Order: sequence, then C-alpha cells, then structure tokens
Amino acid sequence: MKNLALGVVAGLGLSACASGISGGTMVNTNPNNIMTQYPVETAMLNIYTKQRSEKLVAIVGNQSASADIQITPKGSFQFNNKAVQGAEVNTINKVNNRITDQSVAINYFTLNPLVFHGFTDSTGKYSLSNQTTIIPKMATVGDSNKLMTETVYADSSMRKKIGSYEQDWALTRDTNNTAWLCIENSKNLLLSSDPIGTSSECYKINAKGDILASKVTLRQPSANGTKTVVFTSQ
Repeated sequence: MKNLALGVVAGLGLSACASGISGGTMVNTNPNNIMTQYPVETAMLNIYTKQRSEKLVAIVGNQSASADIQITPKGSFQFNNKAVQGAEVNTINKVNNRITDQSVAINYFTLNPLVFHGFTDSTGKYSLSNQTTIIPKMATVGDSNKLMTETVYADSSMRKKIGSYEQDWALTRDTNNTAWLCIENSKNLLLSSDPIGTSSECYKINAKGDILASKVTLRQPSANGTKTVVFTSQ
C-alpha cells in the first residue's frame, strides 16, 4: 500500500495507505477501566479508506515542512485482474509554506477481510502487495505482526522492478483508554533521493478505532549517525 508521499528538504520523505469501511467496537470489561484490546481492522479502514484530511508538520533543520493529506474513496476498479476498491491519497508538500511537490496515488484493496493489493501513482509506478497475514479485527496492547511485502515497478508492464519493502504493524499503550497503532516500514519508500533508512506511521486510536492524532517518524543514516525527523498532526 502506498505510504504518504512526503517529500521534504534534504531528500527526506515519507509514506501512507488506503482502503474501505469499518466494523467492530471493543467493550471494556477490565475492572480497572484500562483498555487492553482495540479494533485494528476498523482503525486501518478509518486511516486509509474513509474520506478524511490531515496536516502533518515538522521542523527540518531551520525550515518548516508540512504535508496536507487528503484521502478520497474512488469506488470500484479492476487491478491486477481482480475486482477491487480504490482510495486516492493526495499529498501536497510544503517547505516554509511554499509548495514543493504533490503526489497522487490510488491504493487498491478488498474487504471482509481487509486485504491490500497494491497501488498506482501519477508518476506511473505500479506496485503489487503480498499481504502475508490477516489484519485482526481485535488486537491486544503489545501485539504485533507482519503485514505485507510490497514490490514496486516502474510501470504497469512490470518489466522493471525499482524496489521492494516490508510493512509490519504494532499496537502499544498510550493512556488507559487510547493506544498507538503503528505501521513500520523497512524503507523510507519514495524518498526524493535515497530510500535508505526506515519510517513509521503511528495513529492514536480509541476503543472505537477512531483516529485521534498521528505522527510519522523518518530515520535516515548519515555520517554523524541516524537523522530522525518526526511529523505530527496539527
């Protein structure tokens, strides 16, 4: 699935996803009122498939960077000889409030269960996802698992492979009633220069799977150690 294409200064960038509709709500039976389980599939649907907008901001060096992200469901498609649903990820990147670039991609998925199949974007890239596990409807704080392997091609002919990466998910505690659902990426996919490094997209969720806040962390090796940039929702 396509990450939030976040191109910023010094070759730093980032990634995101897309998909469908929701289902499943946790009932808290813990006597101490501490939530221990959260609806992971519903949260992913809310993150990647429902109509929503978000702004992420960060300071990179002495410059301000931002990404305005719009998710728009696009209905039915045929993708890789399958009937699927699609959702558009439109990202406008700015540095010091000036537009530097724009990325438009469509993620393709099926529902019941939620499975991601790949993405296309406005540069012609064509990607196929191999989702290795079922996304759980409910997960316990501390759970984690492999999500998928993504293979990216230069175009739909799939003659030229230009990269691959893996995504995992993990659920960690935030407060007694919220948790962080994080998608870990084995590469800083689609950086404007070098994808070496890793990135993570984390979403604060409640018992209904609603998205309350988000943050994206980019890690890139440098001569002086790992360079880390954190984008947070505004």
